[in-house]
Amino acid sequence: MDIRKIKKLIELLENSSLTEMEIQEGEESVKLSRHNQNVVAAAPAPVAAPVSATPALPVQTSEADTSGASSHDGNIQRSPMVGTFYTASSPEAEPFVRVGQKVKIGDALCIVEAMKMFNQIESEFEGTVTKILVENGQPIEFDEPLYVIS
Repeated sequence: MDIRKIKKLIELLENSSLTEMEIQEGEESVKLSRHNQNVVAAAPAPVAAPVSATPALPVQTSEADTSGASSHDGNIQRSPMVGTFYTASSPEAEPFVRVGQKVKIGDALCIVEAMKMFNQIESEFEGTVTKILVENGQPIEFDEPLYVIS
């Protein structure tokens, strides 16, 4: 499923009174649920018990991310999904962006590997990359700050 479609689904969930939605497109599916005003994206899970046990964890993580992000000047580019962060398309390739590089909306910033699929993450902001907040190969969470763009 395309990242833009997932982002639109998240916006739809945020702007509605729905608390949960699940969308299936062929073999791919996305389940979104809202707990305490936070939107959490998760792979479909047939087991209901862990879902009720996990709402406290995303809230704590989001608060930590928000407090850490507030110390940065500029726009925060966040991860649209859970996965593994990569700065380049292959280990031998040059990184998509470096600190000090100017980017435009839609420029490729990185790749996030999620469920054996490589998803190119595009800039939501125009400006200069002032900080890269995660390291190459690091696992990342949904909505985790990745870049500061001023």
